[in-house]
Amino acid sequence: MIELRAESRLHRRLIDSLYGEAMLLADEARAYFDEAGRMDRDTLGPFARVSFSCESLKVTTRLMHVIAWLLTQRAVQTGELHARDALDPSRRLGDGPVIDATLLAALPTPAQALIVASADIHRRVALLDAAQDMPEPASSPALSMQRRLATAF
Repeated sequence: MIELRAESRLHRRLIDSLYGEAMLLADEARAYFDEAGRMDRDTLGPFARVSFSCESLKVTTRLMHVIAWLLTQRAVQTGELHARDALDPSRRLGDGPVIDATLLAALPTPAQALIVASADIHRRVALLDAAQDMPEPASSPALSMQRRLATAF
């Protein structure tokens, strides 16, 4: 039982950390694409301007999917949602929008950084989402020893 509590605390800290990171990134993206990025966008050619706008929507989409998934995990942790309900396809992360590397290189550096950062956090959360489908690992000797140590002290 002690191991489950420690694992739960670790999972909660990971979810909280990712949530904070996603919210900060969403705020940075909003500030850039709604304000500072307008000047950058205006310096681009017509095709690049449209691409810039499309990429800003992709960043927002990735981040909103990540935040929704993290909020679902928080709901499971607080008992507001059953863990099995979090496995419903409507509550899973899903695929993120694809980044066109050629297009990415043509965009301003701040936009590139936000696009790459949003794809990175989406990728990391996707690993956590996929791990929900994995079977429980078999007990290892190290885990066994940790349990014995936990009960000894």
